[in-house]
Amino acid sequence: MIFAHTSDCHIGGWKEKKLQDLNIESFRKLIETCIKRKVEFLIISGDLFNTALPQIELIKEVTLLLKKLKDTGIRVYCIPGSHDFSPSGKTMLDVLENAGLVKNVMRFNEENGKIKLNFTIDEETGAKLTGIFGKKGGLDKSYYEMLDKKNLEKENGMKIFLFHTGIYEFQPEELREEMDSVKFESFPQNFDYYAGGHVHYIRQEKTKKGFLNFPGALFPNNFLELEKYGHGNFYIVKYENNKIEYELMPIELKKKISFDFDVTKKDSETIRNEIIKTLKDSDINDKIVTIRIKGILESGKLSDIDLTEFFEGLDAYCILKNTNKVFIKEFENIKVPEGEIPDVEKSIIEKTLKENSLMDLNKEETAKIIDQLMQSLNKEKFEGEKNFDFEERVVKDIMKVLEIEDVY
Repeated sequence: MIFAHTSDCHIGGWKEKKLQDLNIESFRKLIETCIKRKVEFLIISGDLFNTALPQIELIKEVTLLLKKLKDTGIRVYCIPGSHDFSPSGKTMLDVLENAGLVKNVMRFNEENGKIKLNFTIDEETGAKLTGIFGKKGGLDKSYYEMLDKKNLEKENGMKIFLFHTGIYEFQPEELREEMDSVKFESFPQNFDYYAGGHVHYIRQEKTKKGFLNFPGALFPNNFLELEKYGHGNFYIVKYENNKIEYELMPIELKKKISFDFDVTKKDSETIRNEIIKTLKDSDINDKIVTIRIKGILESGKLSDIDLTEFFEGLDAYCILKNTNKVFIKEFENIKVPEGEIPDVEKSIIEKTLKENSLMDLNKEETAKIIDQLMQSLNKEKFEGEKNFDFEERVVKDIMKVLEIEDVY
């Protein structure tokens, strides 16, 4: 038995058209490889799309590619990921399933506070698949806590468990505090293959419960992933004589080259010229270029390092610049108190109001208004919400806080 395993395709995740094109091309390469290698079926462990309501053109492309698999007799089994769901719990995977292109293997009944998963059986191979979807904010953790594992563990035959969550024991140190995870003891035992997703890293674990694989993203989904990996991957998995063998399949459609620039003790003009010279002297033809700028800028403004027009004249495939770690020297020595973020914010607001006597304000009332404004500006977009609607919602909330008449 041979099958393919991918996850975190995040189709539609990039705003940059060229990277969006590479994303869909990576999915096309996956489909072509599945056909060429004559796999029995393809597993997608969540986040096929980057949103529950993708663009029509992207839906069209994905549908045509999935139909190619169906026409060659290759089945597709999946679970929804945290990006696939809308707030209402709906997912585009429902549409694809109704069209007979994919099969969502999370089938369950809830009885007496317990979740009982049902198996989906691949008729050609007899493989039995089930799993648990991923939800934002770690809301899927309760399903593992409520899971009735006995019926799953006693089932005979070749079994595959799909999941879309981090596993605490295998989580990278830098992600343990930032990303919700589930302990591996919450997973059912006696499965031949655990098909992981959600954490965009490559990892294989031969556990006592069975073989576990994280394939990482099918295509890098942000600047850091492009910088670190440069391309995506998936697995071709062979199951024979109760043994698992796997092959990591990289999809490198474009070469990647990365540059780091430290602005410490330099002015904006100097670092701008340094970047220009470096790119002119480097072979960046048709490559993805990532530029990370960091350090404490001696003088000048960050906006002075605008290189948009210069980038447009180069022959790189795509150039991305990251300045998140750039600081201005005049702010270098500002001391920020330690503690929980809400407490730190409150402390800074109180201190600022105390030290400023430019306006005759009720400081307690002003602190309350500032806190409300910060909450308004900290709102996040809903899944599928358009930029215009999101901005209008934030503006209306701010106007309400400031008691300004609604002009909409």
